[in-house]
Amino acid sequence: MLKRLYKSLTSAGKSSTSDKSPSISYSNSSQEAPEIISRDDHCISRKQISKNALTVIYDLRRAGYEAYLVGGGVRDLLLERSPKDFDIATNATPEQVQQTFRRARIVGRRFRIAHVRFGREIIEVTTFRGSHDQVEDTQRKNNKSQTNDQGMLVRDNVYGNLHDDAMRRDFTINALYYSIDGFSVLDYTGGIEDLKNRQIRIIGEASQRYAEDPVRMLRAIRFKAKFDFELETETAAPIYSSGHLLAQVAPARLFDEMIKLLLSGKGQQTFKLLVEYQLFDTLFPATAPFIRADKQNDNFDYQLICNALANTDLRVQQGKPVTPAFLYAALLWPVVREEAENAIADGTPRLRALQLAGHYAVDALLSTIAIPKRFSIPMREIWTLQQRLETAHGKRAITVLQHPRFRAAYDFLLLREQTGESVNERGEFWTALQIEHPVNREEIRQADKKRPRRRRRASSNNKGASE
Repeated sequence: MLKRLYKSLTSAGKSSTSDKSPSISYSNSSQEAPEIISRDDHCISRKQISKNALTVIYDLRRAGYEAYLVGGGVRDLLLERSPKDFDIATNATPEQVQQTFRRARIVGRRFRIAHVRFGREIIEVTTFRGSHDQVEDTQRKNNKSQTNDQGMLVRDNVYGNLHDDAMRRDFTINALYYSIDGFSVLDYTGGIEDLKNRQIRIIGEASQRYAEDPVRMLRAIRFKAKFDFELETETAAPIYSSGHLLAQVAPARLFDEMIKLLLSGKGQQTFKLLVEYQLFDTLFPATAPFIRADKQNDNFDYQLICNALANTDLRVQQGKPVTPAFLYAALLWPVVREEAENAIADGTPRLRALQLAGHYAVDALLSTIAIPKRFSIPMREIWTLQQRLETAHGKRAITVLQHPRFRAAYDFLLLREQTGESVNERGEFWTALQIEHPVNREEIRQADKKRPRRRRRASSNNKGASE
């Protein structure tokens, strides 16, 4: 299919897009014509596109605006994959989109977009972005464009035309537009050729684009692992020395990005690439020293994380549920283990040492990656249960089986044992005990949900203030 697409480029005539709405004051960049891939030369059919996405496109067109399917949805359809979502690009401002759709709401400050909701499906609608080099001082004063001292865009609401928007996207394979005019694909950046060559190429000067948004480096790694593509040389080169830029990204945003990276079904390969391109050091600074020196088979910590991700990848591919808590428990275990050992050496009981080490490991990461409590609490329970799994016998062992987090902690114990950590062959003991004393885990989960949560007692100062 891609060969047919590529062949069509040599004969496709250049033509410009139409239906420009006067609703936006465009930036002054020249309007270059895209390569147009006709319906006969690509594999995208409207039947493959969400009906709700098509509704948004047609309604925007009827309202007098341009509208195109763009980004990952077009890329995945050309690769004959099923997109997870469909994004729309338009020359309507977020406010105009909101006026057109009563189900729309505007989200974001750094990058204002409109979400149009259809039940559980959300169609993301973005306004054509423009070049920041041509922003006037008055626009900067109006907070349409702002950068920090290191060049990162902290406000990106400069609007432009379709060509400008293509130039503002991250990679060429994501800058492809599907038009309902003739059902053609528009390519301003050579994205079709890069798809054919299985190559990821950034648009513009790589160092500058990574400085504008460091998350682009993580996206490059994710696409490389997901599609088994190669990073184009100039796209890859600056990543090795730019990992420190990730420290500028909001911790909550990095948590979301890490979920995409590690729960994609290609988590193990992604982890290896993060280490190879020296991004892991910034993301997990406390864990990095344990895996930096030697990444081969004799490095226990590196292998433990690889094994955890391999197990997770398999579950994702089988359609089974996965939880970030287990993965983060593995990613931070080297830190927890060492901190606990140091505390034990100072005379702290092992259970208490694991509790303190768990709090330390999570707190140390929060400044980089904000782990929600719904995951950090299970992580700490997995760690502290390791003590009971290593020592419990008789009735106490049977009681441990009833713990809501037993199964995750048991899997973690097996992971440690599989990787070569000494756990006194307790994995076999707990496997046999579960056969002898079967437990209905669903009943335990339901009981845990109904269990009343402890409320933090208000201090006397807070109580007085509230009165």
